[in-house]
Amino acid sequence: MSNAFLPFTRPSIDEATIAAVGEVLRSGWITSGPKVREFEAQLSARLGGRPVRAFSSATGAMEVALALAGVGPGDEVITTPMSWVATANVVLRAGARPVFVDCDPLTRNIDLRRIAAAVTPRTRAILPVDLAGLPVDRDRLYEIAGAHRLRVIEDAAQSMGANWAGREIGTIGDLVSISFHANKNITTAEGGCLVVNDAQEAAACELWRLQGVARRGDSWDGMDCTLAGGKHNLTDIAACIGLGQLPHLDAFTARRRELAGRYFARFDRTLGCELPLEDLTQCNWHMFQVLLPEDVERNAFIGRMREAGIGVGVHYPAMHLFSLYRGLGFKPGDFPVAERIGRCTVSLPMFPAMQDGDVDRVLAALPQALAAGRPARGGLDRVRA
Repeated sequence: MSNAFLPFTRPSIDEATIAAVGEVLRSGWITSGPKVREFEAQLSARLGGRPVRAFSSATGAMEVALALAGVGPGDEVITTPMSWVATANVVLRAGARPVFVDCDPLTRNIDLRRIAAAVTPRTRAILPVDLAGLPVDRDRLYEIAGAHRLRVIEDAAQSMGANWAGREIGTIGDLVSISFHANKNITTAEGGCLVVNDAQEAAACELWRLQGVARRGDSWDGMDCTLAGGKHNLTDIAACIGLGQLPHLDAFTARRRELAGRYFARFDRTLGCELPLEDLTQCNWHMFQVLLPEDVERNAFIGRMREAGIGVGVHYPAMHLFSLYRGLGFKPGDFPVAERIGRCTVSLPMFPAMQDGDVDRVLAALPQALAAGRPARGGLDRVRA
């Protein structure tokens, strides 16, 4: 077993993909072009033939999804405080207000039982997040949305390759945003996509993602600008990486599930950590997150793990406690489940190239790292002695 530093995640990019990127660079066509169209076509084929448009980020995809859903100033969008802050930031940029709903303590996703109470006459959409790749209950989600006549913008940034009741995320639902950031299950280095419902939404999506500019018919010299779109187009360089990644998605997902299974099978439950929901069939195991005991100081724990050559992530602090959202009136105690998760969560190493022994190495390092986080029980210096 290697003693090299083990990061909490690392992309797996094969030599064929690296060579293909070189060919794109040599071609001279490096921004949006034929590779983007090919990548969109392959994503659409995987996702049941639904229209898919590629973006420079999943954040941009969500911004456009909000525009397609007609969300604007004065509107409200229901979402979770437990996500990367982009999930709520895009709502603010649309001129709307994010309405947070606390998490389900079991799944750590938005608590669907609390959504109905958060709906007001200004609510236009629900924006759920599949935290760590564990899907939100799609059946119940769309039942709620239908009852209140709301659009759903799925923040599926972390759930490419996951499924709900055997139906792959993206093949069903309303508007679905997926991320291909460097730490996601497949990557384009930076990038994402938006799955839409029909050709009309796809055409509108293209306007919103590139400055609202449209060509007039078949003319080379005629164009018009019909709306104030953004700059969200994916490059052919990035799309080429995605084309190399997509054929490996099923193998990547299977390996992540094997690694998660090993974590569950060998984790010492007496350490007092709270493990995630053990779903080895639907979740894609984008991350393996545990909650530390409340008496463990997380920074010291992470420091000791790094001394052992093991990287640990924090995903995520509860976003309503950030200064931006406190300025909107949110405060500690508003969403206690999310706050506990945000206070205690750590992401342990999880990526397809990991070996079984890497999981064992992580688990073997946990007792001392947890002890290092409990200075009241002897202090960091005593643990290091």
